[in-house]
Amino acid sequence: MTQALPTLTGVKTQAKRLRTSLADQGTTVSHSQSLELVSKQHGYRDWNTFVAAIGDQSPVFSLTPGARVNGTYLGQAFTGKVVSASLQTNDRTRLSIQLDQPVDVVSFDSFSSFRSRINATVNPDGKTTEKRSDGEPHLELDLASMN
Repeated sequence: MTQALPTLTGVKTQAKRLRTSLADQGTTVSHSQSLELVSKQHGYRDWNTFVAAIGDQSPVFSLTPGARVNGTYLGQAFTGKVVSASLQTNDRTRLSIQLDQPVDVVSFDSFSSFRSRINATVNPDGKTTEKRSDGEPHLELDLASMN
């Protein structure tokens, strides 16, 4: 399985965290040295090669409060509005989505639990890393409808 490359912003943030962490341990490295180290961690010979591989990526989607979204949450289709969105580390976005119609998040015939708001963190592909027991992401946004 091929893993998507991080964005340039994400890699620079990672290099800054590495530099700070090494400094906390008594090892001083320059900014350019930390960029080189992060490049090697991702399997590239140097920073320039890594930047060329990343290319000029623009975000797959942009989420701002008020944006309309749809997708599936715990296997249930939904539509809703983004109430809040904040960029986290590693290009993940923390979302709060108010659903147009509550969805039943329980798959048991004699019991229901309806949810009208979703709080989750999604990757650039619009999916949570947390998965259901069947391997499907908890939340999956329909990115095609957002472009």
